[in-house]
Formats: sequence, C-alpha cells, structure tokens
Amino acid sequence: MRPDKSGSLSRAGAFSADERAAVYKAIETRRDVRSQFLPDPIPDDAVRRLLEAAHHAPSVGFMQPWNFILVRDQDVRLRVWKAFNRANIEAAEMFSGQQQATYRALKLEGIRSAPLGICITCDPDRCGDVVLGRTHNRRMDSYSTVCAVQNLWLAARAEGIGVGWVSIFHEAELKQILGVPERVEIVAWLCVGYVDQLYDQPELAVKGWRQRVPLSELIFSDAWGRTEDGS
Repeated sequence: MRPDKSGSLSRAGAFSADERAAVYKAIETRRDVRSQFLPDPIPDDAVRRLLEAAHHAPSVGFMQPWNFILVRDQDVRLRVWKAFNRANIEAAEMFSGQQQATYRALKLEGIRSAPLGICITCDPDRCGDVVLGRTHNRRMDSYSTVCAVQNLWLAARAEGIGVGWVSIFHEAELKQILGVPERVEIVAWLCVGYVDQLYDQPELAVKGWRQRVPLSELIFSDAWGRTEDGS
C-alpha cells in the first residue's frame, strides 16, 4: 500500500467513507419483516435489481446453484400459506409455557400480505458431481445459495423494500406446490414488499424472544474456547 494524496494509506478498491457507511448501515438496519407489508406492487426494474444483487453472490466453484421462483399469484401464495400454517401449528407445540405464548403472539402473515414471494432454490447438479471447492464439503452449494439470499436482502434494505425469510414448512409440500424437482433443495421462501416502517432493533429482540449476544462472547483466538486475552 502507498499513501494517497491525503496521506492516508490507499487500498485497492476501497470505498469512500460515505460509501462504506452506507454498506454498514444496510447491514446493521436490515430486518426480518413478518407482517408490516404494504400492498403496493414492486416495480419490475426494482425486482430485477434485487435478483441481480443475488446473482452476484459468491459461489463455490462459481457454480451459481440458485434459481428464483417469483410468485405473485394469490392462489399459489394462499396454498403456500396453508402449508406454512400447518407447519407453524406443529412448531408452536414444540415450545412450552411463556415461550409458547410468545411464539403464538408473533404475527407471521407475510406470505399472504406481501405482494411478492420469492422461492430461492439450490441445484446441486448445476456443475456435475465433482465441483471445485465442494469436493470435501457437500453443503457448499447450499451455503453459496444462502449468500445469494443475503445479497438480495441487503439490496432490498437499500431500496426501502422489506424482506421476511419463511423457514417453517415441510419442504416436500412446498416442492409439490411449486413443481420443484426432488433433487433441487429449497433454501428460502422470501416475502418481499414495501413497508412503512422498520423496527429499530430485530423484532424478536423487541418482543422479548431473544437478545443479541455480545460479540465479545463469540470471539476465540487461535483455538476454540481461547479468548483474546488468553483466558
């Protein structure tokens, strides 16, 4: 590295201070939206930008294993909601006491209220059986697809578009509704739409489900369990 005209060390491709702040703002203020969606449709060009952001995610072996099923049809979304609702009733029974009451109080209505659903899938066969970087970890294609989800989510935050990730469903049932091949994995159903407000903190923290763990408790040095101060 060499000093730039201001005397600071320059780094190839580094953003300006304002650009850097915008990236961190998108990361820190991203929220999982569950029920605050407005009915306004998202313009096609904005949807395209979100998908382009997702498609620029890193992927092992550059296999780009993702596909995006855009679901606007109300009948299809109703069938997906019914599948979710059946699984959600099952999920509620897995908790007990106050935790179950808190769970039941959460409003999870995005599938029906958001104007757009995006099902993001992972095709493990996109580059054949032997894939650079996946030779010793068969899940790397799924992890790559999760990066696409995150890219889309951050782009949506910058656009003022809310996103909610629905994971409570039986995959086989969702595959049947959407005609997804058996070999293809469903990674995420995203509820996507404009919102008139976002929580200052994650909704689950605001509603008392769980608080953010202090970062200092999660950092080890050189080996598991060894803190940075050597303890």
